[in-house]
Amino acid sequence: MDEKSCYRDALRTQIREAYGRITYTYTTHLKKMNRLDRNNRQIKYMQIFLSAVSTGGFLGSIITDQFFLNCIGGIFSIALLFLNLYFKDFNLAEESKQHRIASDNLWIIREQYISLLTDFEILSEDEIVSKRDELQKMTFEVYKVSPKTDVRSYKDAQKALNSEEEQFFTPDEIDKMLPAHLRIGK
Repeated sequence: MDEKSCYRDALRTQIREAYGRITYTYTTHLKKMNRLDRNNRQIKYMQIFLSAVSTGGFLGSIITDQFFLNCIGGIFSIALLFLNLYFKDFNLAEESKQHRIASDNLWIIREQYISLLTDFEILSEDEIVSKRDELQKMTFEVYKVSPKTDVRSYKDAQKALNSEEEQFFTPDEIDKMLPAHLRIGK
């Protein structure tokens, strides 16, 4: 194997690894965003529930003049207060939005890596290096402004990519998504 061929193989390996890292990061941001959205919904539902029960308890105590309903309303009102105080400095919807922006920006970079790998054989080494360098700069710019993810999101992404093949399709799956005239399977 000559030196030029070894260099080309090293370039392909580097680009494949960069594609893998981008795909992991993209999926990790999606997992984090989904978890934040789910947590935000649960908190909102809990606030609504606590508010409804405390209001119902107080209204019931006014109508029936029962001390028990006053206590129920007070307990749920205090629980609502603690929930609101605990989450007052959290903006899960905004944090989720930032992860969505990061994943959207990473998506196009991921697609460009796929295109680079597809075009690899017809491009010169200089063209490959230039496109690689451009993609690295784009990736850096996205990472620089993106929120951080966490271990749990990474593990969720790892499971989705390795076990569930979340970002990948079999040829049959792709054929099912395409109109009949574009299918390549039988």
